Amino acid sequence: MGDITAQLADIVGGHNLLTGDAIPDDYGHDEELTHPPQRPAYVAKPATAEEVAALLKVATQHQIPVTARGSGTGLSGAALPRGDGLVVSFERMNAVLEVDTTNQVAVVQPGVTLVDLDAATAPHQLRYMVHPGELSSSVGGNVGTNAGGMRAVKYGIARHNVLGLQAVLPTGEIIRTGGKIAKVSTGYDLTQLIVGSEGTLALATEVIVKLHPRLDHSATVLAPFADFDQVMAAVPLIIASGLGPYILEYIDNVTMAALVHTQNLELGIPDQIRDSCQAYLVVALENRTAQRLDEDVERAGELLGELGALDVYVLEGGSARRLIEARENAFWTLKAAHADDIVDTVVPRGAMPKFLAAVRGLATAAGGGAVGCGHAGDGNVHLAIFCADPMARKKLMTDIFALAMELGGAISGEHGLGRAKAPYWRALEDPVKVELLRRIKQSFDPAGILNPDVVFAP
Repeated sequence: MGDITAQLADIVGGHNLLTGDAIPDDYGHDEELTHPPQRPAYVAKPATAEEVAALLKVATQHQIPVTARGSGTGLSGAALPRGDGLVVSFERMNAVLEVDTTNQVAVVQPGVTLVDLDAATAPHQLRYMVHPGELSSSVGGNVGTNAGGMRAVKYGIARHNVLGLQAVLPTGEIIRTGGKIAKVSTGYDLTQLIVGSEGTLALATEVIVKLHPRLDHSATVLAPFADFDQVMAAVPLIIASGLGPYILEYIDNVTMAALVHTQNLELGIPDQIRDSCQAYLVVALENRTAQRLDEDVERAGELLGELGALDVYVLEGGSARRLIEARENAFWTLKAAHADDIVDTVVPRGAMPKFLAAVRGLATAAGGGAVGCGHAGDGNVHLAIFCADPMARKKLMTDIFALAMELGGAISGEHGLGRAKAPYWRALEDPVKVELLRRIKQSFDPAGILNPDVVFAP
C-alpha cells in the first residue's frame, strides 16, 4: 500500500492525495438514500487529463477500483466508492476553458459547477440549459448520469447538449470524441456512449456543451386541479398547443403542501381551492419580447381553464423564481421528511395517468405511500417512497419498475442506475441487452476497475 501511495502522490502531488483517516466523510457518499457511506482508501485530486491518465494506469496495474467524483450530488449511489478504492475527485479541474459565441458552445472541465458555468456564459447572453435540481452539481456529473431537469421538455437532457468530450480510458489512453459540430455520422458515436455511463467506461476530462440564447422575458402559470387524471390529460394538449413551455411540471398536493411549508411560499391560493386540489400543473413560458410573452400567458390560462383547472395563477419575478426553486428543492424536502427511497422512472407521456394511479395502489397495498412530482412534459416521474419494511419496499420498488418497463418506460430517466437501482435493472432487463452492454464495458475497461459496483455486479 505504501508503494501505491507513493506512486499516486508522485502523480498529483502529496498535498493532493488523501489516504486513510485523513479523508473527509464527504468523499464516501453521494445523496442516495439507501446505502451507508464508505470511506475509500485514496482520494486523488488531479489537475490535468495527463494526471488522470497516470492515475488510471496505476489503478489498472494494481487492480484498484476507481470512482469518479464531481460535486457528490448524485441520487443513485454512482459516486459511492469501494473501501479499497480510489476516488478521482475533479474539484481542481473546474475551469471554463472557452465560451465560443460563434458556435454557441462552451468548453469546460468536468469539475465546473452549473452555477459557475451560468456565470461565465451570462455576459454573452447564452446559457447551458441542463438544470437538474441541484445547481451545485458539476458538468462532469451531468455527463456521467445523462442529467435532465425541468427544462428538458424544451431543451433536452445532457445527451442532447453534450457535443464532444476529452476522455481518459482505464488503460491511460486519452481520446477525443465529437467536437464543436452539430452533427456527426462517422462511425460509432463514442460521445453518446460515454454520456450516461456513470463512470464505468471512461472518465471525461473536458466537455463541449451546447449553449442557447437567454430570453429576457419569462412567467410561470400555476394551475390547481381537483382531479389528478385531469393534470395528466392536460399535458399533451399543452405541448400540442405550440406554446413551447420550457418547464412543464406536476406537483401532487402532499408535496406542494410540504414545499409551501418548508420554503415559505406565498402563492395566493385560497384555502377552499387548496383543500379541493389533488395536484398542480406548473407551466413556465419564455419569450424575447414582453408582448409575445403576455399573449402566450393569456392563451395558456385560457387553455388550462378549458382543461378543468380550478383556477389559474400567473407568477412573475420573485414569486415565480421562488416556486421554481422550491420545486428544484423537492428532493431535499422529501428527504427531510424521512423518505425511504426515491423513484426516477420515465414512461411515455400518455402512460403517466395509468402509471401513477397504479403506483399509488401498489404503495397502499405495501403498507406505504408514494408522493412527489415530476417532469410531466417528458414523462419523468419523481416519487418519494415511504415504506419502512425493507422486504416490502424492495418488492414495491420492483413492482413499480416492472410496471414502468411494461408501459414502455425505463427504470431511470435522469439519475442513473448507480448502486441503488442497478440490481432492479439486472433483474428486469432483457438479458440479451445486458450481455451486450457487458461486452461494451469489457472493451472499454478490460481490467474492470471503473466503478465495478455500478450497472453490473462485480
